[in-house]
Amino acid sequence: QVQLVESGGGLVQPGGSLRLSCVASGSSFSLYAVRWHRQAPGKQRDLVATITSGGSTTYADSVKGRFTISRDNAKNTASLQMNSLKPEDTAVYYCNTVRLLTRAESWGQGTQVTVSS
Repeated sequence: QVQLVESGGGLVQPGGSLRLSCVASGSSFSLYAVRWHRQAPGKQRDLVATITSGGSTTYADSVKGRFTISRDNAKNTASLQMNSLKPEDTAVYYCNTVRLLTRAESWGQGTQVTVSS
């Protein structure tokens, strides 16, 4: 079973930046697609960004041009660089992995991001 731990959340001002990390404790990290999701109070959980095992990336329209997802397979880590943050980015951010072929999934516990003056 893949264990995921998110970190890097916190309080930032509008326009600020934050970098989230997702560290996987397990094997075969290079076989996983990694996704970042977020959920604000009273809102549905939204997919923010995805990076495949091959390194291809996709983003929600709401974060395109501001967020960048990346991975370092040697460190079993995926990151989400968030720039030009807006109050509407406030949410709990979750890391999720999906294994190639089997589609088995794991989820982290989430990290709170608050964008406020």
